[in-house]
Parts: sequence; structure tokens; C-alpha cells
Amino acid sequence: MREEEIEKLRGVIRDCVSKHLYSSAIFFADKVAAITEDPADIYMQAQALFLGRHFRRAFHLLNASQIVLRDLRFRYLAAKCLEELKEWDQCLLMLGDEKLDEHGNAYDIKDNSAMYLDKDGEDREINISSAIYFLRGKAYEALENRAKARQWYKAAIKADPLCYEALECLIENHMLTCEEETSLLSSLQFGPEDGWLSSFYSCLIKKNYKENVVEAKFKELGKESSITNLCSQSLMRALKDNTDLLACKAEYYHQSGEYQKCFELTSALLEKDPFHLKCTVVHLAAAMELGQSNELYLMASSLVKDHPQKALSWFAVGCYYYCIKKHDQSRRYFSKATSLDGTFAPAWIGFGNAYAVREEGDQAMSVYRTAARLFPGCHLPTLYIGMEYMRTHSFRLAEQFIMQAKAICPADPLVYNELGVVAYHKKEYNQAVWWFEKTLALIPNPLSEMWEPTVVNLAHAYRKLKMFQEAISFYEKALTLSTKSLSTYSGLAYTYHLQDNFSDAITYYHKALWLKPDDPFCSEMLNVALANECQRGVDPEIDLN
Repeated sequence: MREEEIEKLRGVIRDCVSKHLYSSAIFFADKVAAITEDPADIYMQAQALFLGRHFRRAFHLLNASQIVLRDLRFRYLAAKCLEELKEWDQCLLMLGDEKLDEHGNAYDIKDNSAMYLDKDGEDREINISSAIYFLRGKAYEALENRAKARQWYKAAIKADPLCYEALECLIENHMLTCEEETSLLSSLQFGPEDGWLSSFYSCLIKKNYKENVVEAKFKELGKESSITNLCSQSLMRALKDNTDLLACKAEYYHQSGEYQKCFELTSALLEKDPFHLKCTVVHLAAAMELGQSNELYLMASSLVKDHPQKALSWFAVGCYYYCIKKHDQSRRYFSKATSLDGTFAPAWIGFGNAYAVREEGDQAMSVYRTAARLFPGCHLPTLYIGMEYMRTHSFRLAEQFIMQAKAICPADPLVYNELGVVAYHKKEYNQAVWWFEKTLALIPNPLSEMWEPTVVNLAHAYRKLKMFQEAISFYEKALTLSTKSLSTYSGLAYTYHLQDNFSDAITYYHKALWLKPDDPFCSEMLNVALANECQRGVDPEIDLN
């Protein structure tokens, strides 16, 4: 057969692959490979077999050719076949021996074969070594060696910043702390045309509660005036309303406690792209915080219908039952989500919370400990362990675990709030004031109702220090956030009482009792304040007529 005819058949194979006609591609690729015995045609045949999900046959074809020992493309495709067959140890053997240096960069021990590393084609290619490192990380993660998986994912993204999947695994599986994520991002060597990608990646890592990070990055890039950046600027304008970018902003709103803003943004995004799963997770979390049970029911029904095998679907069902306070059912569905995908962190957190809300501390602690082991870069399991210890008045242990959470994520206001509560219970009121003020300093203004308890706690701590004017100031600030808090009214009344301002104390005791008429503290202190006011005498300004 003439070379022109063979080349036409190769074109047919490529066209079959592009049209997803894999059986046709396999048929013609087999004939071309038999005629030419060219390594490139053997590789094309193996690729067609892989795409047609004939993994065992593709692996046999690759392994039978001695080229698999010399060409990284062959070795990588053979390892991908073993990945699909779930033969993880064999997959690692096929990928070969490599080690990491002290900076987390990979180097080959004994492989001096011709490497397929060039990017000199018309299309820009991802470094084959980066793909191999990523696959090695997946194999180690499947073997539950998460420490090595983390190292190889980092090596993959360092070898080629275009290997987004490696960064996604590190972020979504919470493998790195805030500091480690920032350090990794700063170590990546982006090309001159990849400035937009650097900014985009900076939005994906933990938000650290810094407002407008995304916009600031893009504005900074927009100021550059080189020719190469003209297309970057138009690209950035096009990406302004990109779904992934807006999902990052929604996640920031959720972490900042601005649940209504978050819910409105995710609602708009899901109208545009109903199957954006990352946005869906944030939408469910915001809906649960806002008590939107109807929305949760509709979302859960839709997800279970469309994706019955995904952990997210059953997580949504768990969120619905948690929202309507049917915690036993919610626990069952959170558990099902973790069994479908053990790396889905929100399901583990929900599972633990469903136990904690029923004060089933031992079971909650067991789930949180498992989550802390699986997700070393997520501070929430460790924080919740500390909160469980606080509930049982083990304040020393509580402080120890909350400090661990602070080391993982030093910018979460909730961590500092809990440290303030621990200090308050330990009667270290100066320290409590410091922690509560640190909490408020980290929260974007204006404060939302979510942070009203923090303001009240700060007022309580000032009252304990006999700094009554500061206490009154923060009690009044708390009342601007919520007028339905018994603790605020009773604290403010008691502070006025301690200042011998019995008239204002009586007023606020009455307001507290209006919220909870049978509150024993306010009832007793109201009687004391009335007695004190009588002993002082009748206020001359009151008109007795």
C-alpha cells in the first residue's frame, strides 16, 4: 500500500476519534499498524483502544512493544490503562522510579531514555513529565498514601503550571494549608503569556478573607502595556463574568458570612450553568445557612435524579434534612455521601455536625478526627473538635485544638472567636478581649448578623473587666445587628445595674423579659433593681399625677 493511502487512513482514524466512533478507529488503526509497524501507528492504535475502553487490550499492545521502555508517551498510556483497571501498584511500577529533591522537584534516578518533553509543535502541550507526576499522585492517593500523593501533585504543577488537575486535587482535597498554597503558587514559573492564569490560580486557593483579590489582580495586569498583553487584556475582559471566577467570589462571600450575597450570586450562576458542581456545593451551603428548605428540596431532588452516583447529590439530601431539623435522616445521607466519595470534605463536616447538634459528642469527635486525617489542609474538623471539647468544659484541650486550626488557616475569624470564648471561660478576660477584637478586625465591614454573638461576647468581657462604658458601647452595637438577643438585653441591663443606673437597668430587664418572660436571672435582677430604685427614692422628674 502506498504512503499516500496509508496517510489517508491515518486521517480517517483521527476523524473517527474526533467523532467518537471508537470501534471504527480501532478497526482502521489495527490495519495501519499491521502494515507499517511504525511506533507512531502502534501508539495511535493503543490510543483508539484506550478511548474505546479496551484497557486490558491496549495495555497488552503497549507492553508487548519494547518501545514502552524507551518512550514516555507509551509508558504513560500504559500506566493510564492500569489506572482504569485499578491496578495501582502495577501503575506505579510502569511509571518508573523517581525521587523528589528538598524543594519538591522531581528528578529521574536511572531513566536515560529519549524523553518526550518538547513543546515545539503548533499546539502548546503539557509537559509529559507533569502528566506522569500527576498520575503517580493519583495512584498514591488511591493507595491511601496521601502524604506522597500531595508531594507528587505539587511536583506535577511545578513541572508545568498548565497541569490544572494537579492544583485542583490539592485544593479540592484540602491537602495544603493556607501558607503552603500561597508558597506553592509563588513558586510556579508561568510563561510571559500566562499572567491571567497566575491571577486565576490565586483566586482558587483559600480566600483568606481578603476582599476584591480577583479584581485587584486583573487590574494590576491590565496596567501592563506590552504587545503580548493586548490579547491578555481582551481575555481578562472576557473572563470577567466567567462562571469559575464568579464561583470563587461566591465562595468568598460564604466564608465571610455574607450568606444572602452568596445565595444570590450562586442562584444567578446556576441559572446560567445548572450543572456547575463547585458552584452547587456553595449554593447548598448558603441555602442551608439561610434556612431555604424549599430550595434545598428542589436542588436535592434534581441532583439525585441527574447524578445518583455522585456524593454531592446525597450531600444535598442531607442538607435538606439538616435544615428541617431531622438530624437522624441528615446523618444517614451525609454518611452515604462519604461512602460514595471519601474525599468529599463537605459531607464529612455535615456528618460530624449532624452528630454534634444532637450532643452525641463521641460520634461527632470520631467523624471530625477522620476528616482531620483525610484533609490536613482543612481547619474546620480540628476547630470543631475544639468546640466539642469546649462543650464538655475541657478548655485546655479545646484551646489546643483551636490553636491547631489557627495554624492551618490563620485568617478565619471564627477561629479567633472560639479562642476568645475559651479565654472567657478560663476567666482570662484581657486575653478574651484581644481575641474578640482580632475577630472583628478580620471581618469585612459592614458586620452581618452572623457576628452579633462575637460583639456581645466582647461586651461581656469588657463588663467582667469593669470597663462599663466600652461594654455598653458594644452591647449597643450588637443591638444594631439584632434586636432579638436575650443575652444582649440582659448584659446591657446588668451593666447599667452595676453602674447604679437603675432606671436604664429596669428598662432593659423588661426588654429581656419581653423576649423570654420566664428567664430566672432577669426576673430576679429586675426585682433587685426595683428595690434599689425604691431605696434611692422616687425620681423627682416623674409626674406622680
